[in-house]
Amino acid sequence: MEELIPTFTTYLLILTRVSAFFVTVPLFSYRAIPTVHRIILAALLAWMMTYAVDLTEVAIDGEYIFLLLKEAIIGLFIGILAYIIMSVIQIAGGFIDFQMGFAVANIIDPQTGAQSPLLGQFFNSMAMLLLLALDGHHLLLDGIFYSYEFLPIDGNWPAFGSEQVGEFIVTTFVASFAIAFQMSIPIVATLFLVDIALGITARTVPQLNIFVVGFPIKITVSFLVLSIMMAVMVGVMQKLFEFMIVSMRDLMVLLGGG
Repeated sequence: MEELIPTFTTYLLILTRVSAFFVTVPLFSYRAIPTVHRIILAALLAWMMTYAVDLTEVAIDGEYIFLLLKEAIIGLFIGILAYIIMSVIQIAGGFIDFQMGFAVANIIDPQTGAQSPLLGQFFNSMAMLLLLALDGHHLLLDGIFYSYEFLPIDGNWPAFGSEQVGEFIVTTFVASFAIAFQMSIPIVATLFLVDIALGITARTVPQLNIFVVGFPIKITVSFLVLSIMMAVMVGVMQKLFEFMIVSMRDLMVLLGGG
């Protein structure tokens, strides 16, 4: 019995990090996956990791509650970073919807339970399918698996308040908005030119009700440009996935003091 207690305590620490990771990371945190299934997956993954990862047995003492807290914070922090980067797709859809006039028609995202733009929901669904097709979910699981190389259970507290981590978070935010701008700029720039053309038309032909004519024109042009640029959108999403995985690794390195 004394030999089983340290193993169970180590398993509980791993389960805490994996469960916290599943709460925030994209795809695994969505409501489309039943909660019971996520709990079972986290429990099975933590059980396998107790035998696959070189871990030090931890005994129950006064510091154990702080170790549980540390594991939960690490899992949440890594998952939130991945979620922020994936939210770029929703931001890009919001930019396009605002220019098209669809901003007043937000819908409820069944995966997150929050309001999202129409094209943002379309891009997000396409991104999730692409992530599964490219085995991105395996890379996310690899991320939490290899996190113990940078942030071991018996290591020091992560350097959340370090200057390097703060600069990294700010840089990641800036890069995320830049990617969102890259995804939306073809359609936004085209609609800007359409607005200029409609404005010139309104000045030259005052009898024409430009508000009635302009709305369907902008929608038609937007879908034409979107169909032409779809391959580019997919390529940007692939770069976004690579950026997400690299950012998760760099964050773990910084938190581990590397």
